[in-house]
Amino acid sequence: MRGLMMDTPLLVSSLLRHGAAIYGDSEIVSRTVEGPIHRYGYAETHRRSQQLANALTRLGIKLGDRVGTIAWNTYRHFEIYFGVSGMGAVCHTMNPRLHPAQILYMLDHAEDQYVFVDTTFLPLIE
Repeated sequence: MRGLMMDTPLLVSSLLRHGAAIYGDSEIVSRTVEGPIHRYGYAETHRRSQQLANALTRLGIKLGDRVGTIAWNTYRHFEIYFGVSGMGAVCHTMNPRLHPAQILYMLDHAEDQYVFVDTTFLPLIE
């Protein structure tokens, strides 16, 4: 029955691809950790997320591997989320407001291959 089923699988990567194709110039606005406002479109987000996925692949990240984040809600975290999830890895977001012992436990237990950290959280990680 044509028209009652999707032609493509519902994947995280297809969401961003659709946004880039249909709303490529629509702005995504966030404040950076350093302070200024950052603006760019879905097309640029898609390109940068793919670039990150390719870099992680070269580093050895494979389907199902875990990549952690301890980050604020910025454009960089947005790209990490779509880049990691889009390549079939698991984006393991951690809440920086938790007690350091809880974060350490989650890092050890999840066995993240890599962890992306905003500079404001370096003392917490150290």
